[in-house]
Amino acid sequence: MKNLNILFFLLLASCATDSYQDLVKVDTIINLKWNKAYPDDTINKSVIGLQWALSYIGAKLPNYNSNLTLNGNIIKIDTDKLGLTDNAKQKLTILNNNIKNSNEYKITSSVDLGRYVTLLIGVSQHYYEIVDVPNELSSLLDKYTLKPEKGYINNSNISLEHRIINFSEQSEFNQLFISTEVDPENQTIFEYETIEILPNGQLRFGIFDENGFRKNNASPLHTNAGKPAKCIWCHESGIQPLFSLQNDFTGYLTYLEFRDTLLNYRSSHNTNKNALLDGVGFSNTQEHTLTELLYISFMEASAERLSLEWNLPIEEVKNRLSGISTHTYDEFPFLGDLYYRNEIRPFAPFKGLEVSSSVREKSETEVNHIN
Repeated sequence: MKNLNILFFLLLASCATDSYQDLVKVDTIINLKWNKAYPDDTINKSVIGLQWALSYIGAKLPNYNSNLTLNGNIIKIDTDKLGLTDNAKQKLTILNNNIKNSNEYKITSSVDLGRYVTLLIGVSQHYYEIVDVPNELSSLLDKYTLKPEKGYINNSNISLEHRIINFSEQSEFNQLFISTEVDPENQTIFEYETIEILPNGQLRFGIFDENGFRKNNASPLHTNAGKPAKCIWCHESGIQPLFSLQNDFTGYLTYLEFRDTLLNYRSSHNTNKNALLDGVGFSNTQEHTLTELLYISFMEASAERLSLEWNLPIEEVKNRLSGISTHTYDEFPFLGDLYYRNEIRPFAPFKGLEVSSSVREKSETEVNHIN
């Protein structure tokens, strides 16, 4: 009996050194259903859009051809082969499990690809948790040393206020930019917006209120920055230059000094990310649009797309939605006559995991399926 007790304790000690994932089988596979959304849409284009979406949450995409497989209109991805951090894998597993428990997944054995991308980057709290943006700005600042020089923007294309821009030195894929939105009269702080560089070359975005607490979106009273997904769309994976002439202010870099500083950082970042062997093709600068088309065509879907998604004849789809008006998307008119997702949701033959009511802007409904 004594020997058995010793063996038992040895087994416990051995288990304590193993990771939880080693001891408990974690299902890392999820099925995504591609639904053709416009005449020139192909599953290969959508796969590229998916890869970009995954890179936005930190995926390095090693072994490019092994992290997903295609079977008809089903894209099977293995989240354990994306080159994600342990934190990202843990949070993504929680989200994937909630998706798999949805009515949609139980009926179709898959989740709509557009819904999946929307849940990844169009839900602020999902994005924050997966890419590990801290709840408090102070925790983020503890990781960097800000340079003494700083820029001042009084003529922003995005902010309705003035902006003070602090930044750290750039060291390969390590740098912080922090924008403080201030009242030009009394320097009252309205909020903070941050940009960091992820190890895979992408940017990580954070939005914090005047007290330094993380929030879902920038205040539309002070800026047009919207949600992190809008930052992703606007920055196009790069450090943006100054687009407008700025005044010079005492105690800050001059307009020309600040302009050249940003251009130098942008150039260095572009050189570093284009040299990466794994990941998305940063040199193919317009491929990010394929990600945007995935969530746009889901949030604003045509009858033809819904017919595929719902597995119903197109005439039945139109009959179900006969009382709902359609519209066109100005930037992408080829998407056709579109219905807003929040208006058609009650008419779907199954219920998918709920998404936020807007991907880029402040949402009336902001979901959180991770916490």
